[in-house]
This record gives sequence, structure tokens and C-alpha cells, in this order.
Amino acid sequence: MASDEQSLSSKKTTSQLSNGSPNPFSDSTSRDRTHERENYQAPEVAKQEEANILRAKILVALIIFLAASGVGSCTFLLVKDQEKTNFENQFAGYASEIITVSRQKATQFFSALEAFTTSISSQAATVHAFHNTDWPFYAVPDWSIKAEQLADLTGVSDAEVAFAVVVQEDEYAEFNEFAAQAIPQSYRESVRNEKLNMTAEEFWNRTIPFVHFLDPENNYQPTPLTGPQLSVPLIQYYPLQLGSFSRTTMMYDTMAAPGSATLFNITRAIKKPTIGFAALRASDGTQVVGSQVIHPIFDTPYTDVKDRRHVASTGIRLHWLDYFKNILTEGEFGIIVVLKTACPDLCNRDDGRTAQVASYRIDGSNAEYLGDSDMHNPKFDSMEISDVFVDLGVDESQLPVGVTCVPTLSLHVYPSEDLEMSFQTNDAGIYTAVVAVIFIFTSLVFLLYDYFVRRRQTKVMERIMRQDKIVSNVFPTAIRDRLYQNQEKQKGKNMKNPDRKLTEDFDLDFEGDSNSFGSAPLADLFPSISVVFADIAGFTAWSSAREPQQVFVLLETLYGAFDKIAYRHSVFKVETVGDCYVAAVGLPEPVEKHAVVACKFARDCLKKMKEVTLKLEVTLGPDTGDLDLRTGIHSGQVTAGVLRGERSRFQLFGDTMNTAARMEQSGERNRIQLSLTTADMLANGGFVQWIMPRSRKIYVKGKGEMQTYWLRKSKAPMPKGSDLKSDMLTLAESGETGEESDSVEDIGLGFNSDHEEGMTKIGRLVEWNVEVLSPLLQQIIASRGGVVNDISRLSGQEKQIGKGGGTVLDEFTPIIPLKRFEAEDLRTRRRPSSINIGDEAKSQLRSYLSQIAGMYQDNPFHNFHHASHVTASVKKLLTRIVNVGEGNGLAVSSSSYPTAANHDDENLVHLVGHSYGITSDPLTQFAVLFSAIIHDVDHPGVPNAQLVKENTRNAQIYRKSVAEQNSVELAWEILMLDDYSSLRACIYQTEADLRRFRQLVVNAVMATDIVDKELQALRKHRWEAAFSNASPPTPLPFGNRQGQEDYDDRKATIVIEHLIQASDVSHTMQHWHIYKDWNRRFFMECYRAYKAGRADSDPSENWYKGEIGFFDFYVIPLAKKLYSCGVFGVSSDEYLNYAKANRDEWVREGEAIVQKYLDEYNCEEEI
Repeated sequence: MASDEQSLSSKKTTSQLSNGSPNPFSDSTSRDRTHERENYQAPEVAKQEEANILRAKILVALIIFLAASGVGSCTFLLVKDQEKTNFENQFAGYASEIITVSRQKATQFFSALEAFTTSISSQAATVHAFHNTDWPFYAVPDWSIKAEQLADLTGVSDAEVAFAVVVQEDEYAEFNEFAAQAIPQSYRESVRNEKLNMTAEEFWNRTIPFVHFLDPENNYQPTPLTGPQLSVPLIQYYPLQLGSFSRTTMMYDTMAAPGSATLFNITRAIKKPTIGFAALRASDGTQVVGSQVIHPIFDTPYTDVKDRRHVASTGIRLHWLDYFKNILTEGEFGIIVVLKTACPDLCNRDDGRTAQVASYRIDGSNAEYLGDSDMHNPKFDSMEISDVFVDLGVDESQLPVGVTCVPTLSLHVYPSEDLEMSFQTNDAGIYTAVVAVIFIFTSLVFLLYDYFVRRRQTKVMERIMRQDKIVSNVFPTAIRDRLYQNQEKQKGKNMKNPDRKLTEDFDLDFEGDSNSFGSAPLADLFPSISVVFADIAGFTAWSSAREPQQVFVLLETLYGAFDKIAYRHSVFKVETVGDCYVAAVGLPEPVEKHAVVACKFARDCLKKMKEVTLKLEVTLGPDTGDLDLRTGIHSGQVTAGVLRGERSRFQLFGDTMNTAARMEQSGERNRIQLSLTTADMLANGGFVQWIMPRSRKIYVKGKGEMQTYWLRKSKAPMPKGSDLKSDMLTLAESGETGEESDSVEDIGLGFNSDHEEGMTKIGRLVEWNVEVLSPLLQQIIASRGGVVNDISRLSGQEKQIGKGGGTVLDEFTPIIPLKRFEAEDLRTRRRPSSINIGDEAKSQLRSYLSQIAGMYQDNPFHNFHHASHVTASVKKLLTRIVNVGEGNGLAVSSSSYPTAANHDDENLVHLVGHSYGITSDPLTQFAVLFSAIIHDVDHPGVPNAQLVKENTRNAQIYRKSVAEQNSVELAWEILMLDDYSSLRACIYQTEADLRRFRQLVVNAVMATDIVDKELQALRKHRWEAAFSNASPPTPLPFGNRQGQEDYDDRKATIVIEHLIQASDVSHTMQHWHIYKDWNRRFFMECYRAYKAGRADSDPSENWYKGEIGFFDFYVIPLAKKLYSCGVFGVSSDEYLNYAKANRDEWVREGEAIVQKYLDEYNCEEEI
């Protein structure tokens, strides 16, 4: 029944539902069914979404494929095009560099040759005036030395330099007598200076008689010349050697050689140097094409003298191959240079052909001679880059009869196939494949590994945050890792702030027990390591003459280079203490042969030291290249660890550190001293050939006498079966140290301190002076709004200035009106950094300074090196000038200038207030530095009083301040040459600036004559008038300040003169070692003059007392004046303190030092 009822009820319910009757469970049932339907449909949606994603992926893959194909194709074409563009651009850059540098070298060559011939003319004029002689009866004294200096200054190796005089027919007999005396004397000088094996008599016996030539039709036997003619015999030649047929070239008549005769006739007609190709012999005997240059020598060095006589010539035969070396750097190769001449008939080869071209190939710093024909590939004709190489400005109308071409040389630069091939790579195909791979890989990475990248990035960031707390260059890796481990072990640390300092990770409770850091110190005992101490010898004296920024440039550059060497050898840098570099080998990781590694490291540092200092001499000035390294090494145990505190550092302690420091302190310059312990380790390791016992034991504080060793490098193998350690000790006991020389080569370092990348010391000084003057030229141009116009309109004024009939001293004026600083200047003044003086002007500046350097005579003291030293002092004092405050008539408040709208403009206004207007005018600064460079040009090495006594030509002209006036005249005359028009345009643009520049130069150079009592009294009176306690004129309203301006100009003039006076004797107010060195040079110059009969008294007899008097009555009062004028800041205190200290030191040691000077001179004479 129940079953039936249930069935019936079910039926009713079904019937009700079917009939649409209400159902109390309908809502619930509907919801359940809807839920079931949704659950059922979810997989279908997922499948649909997956299908959509799949379609999207296919679409993305198709897009990626099309994009990869398009980008790959574009990449392939662009890379190929870029290769071609890179090839053309690279070649254009190489060609431009080759042409620019070659022309600069050629310009420097002719400038040096001009200075050389001018010097000969000047010296000959003095000799002729003294001996009442005339041309052609003159031979250049010390010819081989001066010719070698000329070759060095011109940068030509294996050059042949000749000196020939013009002999008229009626002078043959008298000249033959003169030559019989002069040529043997020249032979003797050359044999001595060039250290030749033959004697002067042997050379004389092989000399061609005058007037003869080598007749090719008579087996090249000397044959007399016939007929009336002009003769130009060679009387001096460098290097002295036997030529063809075992005869010298002396007395050979150059007019007998057609090519040389043609060049001489051109030179004689145009009165300028000429150049032509020449057939020369290479070192292997093959014939190559070079050049022959003939430069005229006149009877007077002054170019403004009309109808100067061409009385002699200087000739140079050179290989242009040298000029194409060291132009490109390593890795730059494959450049073909074709040198062409406009006059091929001037060069005849042995086979009779005329030489028109010479081809060279340049690969990096090397160059190769290819032949006397055009050797470039014709397919590169369209890429030719050419320019005039040597153009001497010859007027065709001046050429002699029979000469139809102007002697010029031109450069034609082409690429080679090797260079082209170096730019043809497989990069296009590789890049195309890489593009496709990148597209695919990038898509997969973003789709599949995004989660892993995020997790990895989180871990990396956490690691970086922890590592940021430790400075990597303070601690070794092992110590740093232990710091991490200890840090993780400590409990209760708050790590929420990751930017805390390292020391904040320790418990810094200084009130507790002895272990106030809360953890054990990080320290270990290292039983066997090697410690290196390397100190810069001469640094203290060098830094005393430098600006602080220059000191740090040197230290940063040197220590940076040492750091790289330490990294290469796995050496741990401990610290730098002042100018001492401390390193260790064998910690924190043990090194078995730590002594060997330490020696290699020290040797490399010693070599790098010389390389770096020679390079820095160009920017840091004189004597930088003379700095050396003094190194000491000791091996033993040390205690090392982290010395915790405010600035935690890794430190080394123990006797090993002290002994290593003593090894350095007791060592010598350019040498590496080893302790016995370190030497034992080298010997036991099989490197006994590296060491050399020191000839004497040294005393070490706290240890007594110690036997030490020098580190050397010897490739001689040790005999088999020998006991290395015993052999070493035997050497030490027997005293057979082999210390025959203290030269660098004796230690086996293999470098030359007088040569750095082909640049001589004079060359580096020239470059440094260029870098000093170039920024001031930028400032001069910026001060006039960047204007650099042609100054040919001033040619008349340039010719008239200094030609008023008086002497240079007559131009001296007590007050030089300085340029007034106007508010309008702010509207036109430009930033100096935005000014480019141009390659031509800079090249002319370099050429001018090279010519000035060549005109300095070879004196121990008055030379170009000393002029550069004076320039460095002037530069230092100018940079130390400070604002003198109120009372300066040129200093006006910036509120007076409505144009000072920003901070930069206000800074320009404040420049006015410096040193009575000196620093506000860059032309004034340039003039003072220029004067320092030229103030001793052509100085003869004897005082003015001696020149007056000898009644030389210059003494007859100038009467007093002879050397100084001659320097101004020569330097100014050279500056006024057409070759330096662009340089002059940078210096001045108006007649007012020209005259002010001339006046500044005259006053500054005349101030260096400190001996003339009349000039001294005048300066003293002017100083008292300018800097007395009297009050200055009451300032007048702006616009009516003439009285104040005169007052300030007077002070500025006095300050300028005393600035260069102090710089001229700055060595007396610098470090003791600098003073002693220059004092020795000056003594040698004076003593040589005395020995040569050009001084009345022996300077050594009164040198000691004279120096004391010089300090008391000139140097120290001068230093006090620098202080009292109040414009030089701390430099005035520095100079005064050094002057007093040097005076006291001289009182104690001066007499012994003078005796050392005499011993040195006598030793040189014996040698």
C-alpha cells in the first residue's frame, strides 16, 4: 500500500508539474539544475578558450615568422651596407689621421731645421764679430752633437746632416788653408763624440782635395774642377763615415752632383729651403727613394735685413719611412701611401730612371717601403684622399733658368685589399639567424618561464641588497664570505633596513667588556706570505711644485695601473699610505710560490711606473718622467683580519710588515730590494738567477745589520746538480755581487727612461707647453665672443712694433694699462669649453714652441727645461690667485650689471675682483706664460756683464740686459712670421691688444734681469710706491675712475713682474731636492764658463756664501713681497717657508755640496 501510495503521489506530482501547478520545491530544484548545467558547460568553455589561445598562438607564431623574416632580411642588407660604410669611414679616418700627423711632423721638421740654421747664423755672426772674420771661413763647433740634436728634434732616425759653405773662385786658396785646420778639428770632435774607431788623421787622409770631384770616367778618382765656377764644398757631415770608394764626403763639391746642384741653385734663387727626391740606401743595402732637403744659411739671423747673403747651406738626406711610423695604433692596418713629387728630374736612380713616386704601406706603428712606383690597387681610385705634404711656398717666377717645376711633395692615401677584407665578415648571416632565434626564444621565455624569472629575480635582488653593505675593494672574498656567515648566525638582528652600514651589523657597545662587538674578531694567522712596499722616489719634491689636482692625477693614474697588475697576478692590494703602495701575496688564499709572484708583480710595477710617468710628463709638466719607484719585499708570517670600527678595514700586522717597509726605505731608486728570507725562497724555487747580493749589508732598526739582495732578471741557466741556496750564500760571502752598474738595464727591466713611444724629453716638454697655452687661447677667444678673423689688416702695425729705433729695454713702462672689464662683455663672452682654436692654430703653436725649444742653447741651467720649470711655477701662481676684496678698482658688484641674469654671469663678474684684474683678462695670463717660455731663448750661458766685456754684437746693440733683450727680439721675430698668422689671430684681433701683448712680454722678460743694479733700484721704488701704507685714491663714481684705474694698473704691473721673478728662481722656494738640483746645474754652467775663460773669478770660491746672501737679500725678501701683495693665497706662505728652510739647510750642508759639485765636474772632465 505504501508503495502504491508513493507511486500515486509521484504520479500526482508529475501530473501537477506537467499541468503547470505550483511546486513548493521548484526554486531549489531549478538552482540545483542550473548549477549542474554550469558544471557541465565549464569544460566546454575551457576547450573554447584553449582553442582561442591556440589560434592566438598560431597567429603570434605566424606574425613572429613574418616579422623574423622581414627583420632578418633587413638586417642582412643593413649589415652588408654597414660593413661597406664602416670600411669607407674607417679608411677616411685613417687617411685623415695619416695626413694630419704627417703634415704636423713635416712642419715640425722644417721648424726645427729653420731654428737650427738660424742658430748657426747667429753663432757665426758672434764669432765673426769677435775674430774679425767673415764667411766662408766658419765651421760649426760641436757639429756632431748639434746635428744629432737636430735629428732627434726632427724625429728622423738614420738622418744624414751636412754643412756646406759657398766659396767664390777668388777665395779658393785662402779657404783651402782654413779647411786644412778646421776639418781635422771637426774630425777630432766627431771621433770623440760619435765614439768612432778611426782616428781624425785617418779620416783626413781619405778626404778629397779641394777643389776636386770624383770622376766616374777615371775610376772615381779625385779630379780637379776646371773653369771659373762657384764651389759649395761639404766641410762637416753627420754621421762621419767613409762613403763610396773608401773616402769621406768632406770637401766634396755638391755642385758636381746634378741633383744637388739644381736644388742649391733653386735655394740660392728663392732664398728658401727646397726639397727633392733622393736615391738612398736602406740598412740592407737596397736602393730606396728618400728626400734631400737643402736649407739656406745667411750672413745674419735677422729676417728683416735687406740683401742678406746666402753664405752656406744645411742639407739633410732622410727616409720618409720614419715619418709614417707610429701614426696608427696596433690593429689599424692596410693603408697604402703614395708620395709624389712635382719635380721627378731632381732624383736619378742608379739605373738612370727618374723617380716620380714612392709607395709605402702602414700597418699599425710600422711602415714598409714598397717601391718607387704607384703600388695601390686601381679599384680604390675613387676612394683616394690626397693633400699637399710639403709646400715651401715657392714662387715660380723666382725659379732659376732651366728649372720648370716647383719642388713640392703630395700625399695620396688608398686602402688595401687587406683592409677591405677585414670588414667583410659572416656577420650578416649570423645576425639574421640570431634575429630569428631571438624572436622565437623570447616568445618561449615569456610564455614558459615568467614565473621562474620572477622568483629568480627576487633571490637576486635579496643577494644584491646584502652585498651592497660591503665594499668589495676593502675585503678579500674569503673574509667577505665569513662576514656573511657571522652575520647570519647572529640572533636578534633587525634586518628590515638593508641600507645600514657594515658596522651596524655588529653590536657596537663600547661600554661593555673587552669584546664589545658581541662576536669573535675575524682574524687569522698566515704563516707564509710575501709583502711588497713600493714608494715613489722623488714624489715629495715633485709634489711641492705642483697643484693639488695634478698630484692626485699622478697618484690615481699610477695606483690604477698597479691595481690592474695586481689583478693580473692575483695579488691582494692592502692599502696605499701617501705615496707608498702596499700589497701582499699568499692571503687570504695560500699561494705556494708567493715570493715569485711578488717579484713578478714588483717588476711589472717598476716597468709600468716609467711608462706612466713619461706619458704624464706631457700633461703634468717637467720632471714627471724623472720619478722612480723604490721597492722592498719581505716574506714571513703576518696576522691579518678585519679591524672593526667606524670604518672597518682589512689590516695586516707583524714583523713581516715592518721588515718589508725597511726593505723599501733602505733601497734605491729603480731597484727592488729583497730580504734574505725572500731570496731564500726564490733560490729554493729554482730562481737564483733572479737575485744579486747587495755589496754591503744594511742596518735595520731593531734588527741590526742585514744581508739583502737586488732583484734582477737573468736568462742564464743554472748548472745541473748545483745547490741553489748554497751558491747564493757563497756569492754573498765572497762579495762577488756583480754590481758594476746601477743602470736600469743591469736589473733586467729592459726599458729606457729617455725614450717614450718615440717622443724625446724636449718633445714632451713642447707638448706640455702646448697643453698649458691652448686653454688660455680658448679663454682669449671666448672673452671676445668667439671671434677669430684674419689679421692681415694689422700687418703694418706688426712690422712697426718694436722697430722704433730704440732697444727692447726702451719699451719698458712702469704702468701697463690692463683691459677694463665692461658689463657689455657678459653679452658677448662665451664659455671657453665651447671654443675650438682649430687644428691649424694648434699646429702652429706646437711648431712655434718646437722652434723656440730648438733655439735654446745646450746650457746646464739656461735651457728649455728650465724655461718649462719657470712656466710651471707661473701657472701654479696664477691658479692660486685669490680675491683681494675691497679696494680693487676693477672689482664692481654684480648688482651694477643688469646683464648678470644668472649664476654663471655673476661668476664672470666676480672674475674682475681677482688680483687687480690680472685673472679677469686671459691675454694677460697668456702673455706672462709666453714670457716664461721665451725669456732665455739663445742664452749664451754667461752673464750680461761678460757679454758686455767681450763686446759681442748683441752687447753693442743692447748695452745692458743683453741676453733678455735678445730673447725678446728673436722670439718676437719668429712669432711675426707668416707661418704663425693663425696663432697670432687667436692671441689678438686689434692693435690695442697687439701693443698690450707686446708691452706685457717686454716688461715680464725684462723683470728676469735681477743683476742690473739700476733696474733693481727702479723696481724697489715702484714696489714701495704701489704697496706702501699710503691709502689708495678715493674711489670715484663708476664711469669716472681714472685715478683708481692707474692705481690698480700700477699694482698689477708690479705683481706681474714679481710673479715671473719668483718663478725664475722658484727652485729656491721649492723642495730642498729641487733647489739642490737646479743649484748644481747653475754652478756647472758658471764653472764651465770660468774654465772656458769667460769669467774673471772662480765661482766655487764664493758660491757657498753667495747663496746665503742670495737668500737673505733677494729670495726671502721676494717671497715676503709675494705674501704682502695679498693675491697669491697659500702659495705665498708655501714659497716663504720653503725659502727659509732651504736657506737653513744650505748653511748646514752648502760647503760640502760645493765640494761635490767640483768633484763631479772634475770627474766629467776626466771621462
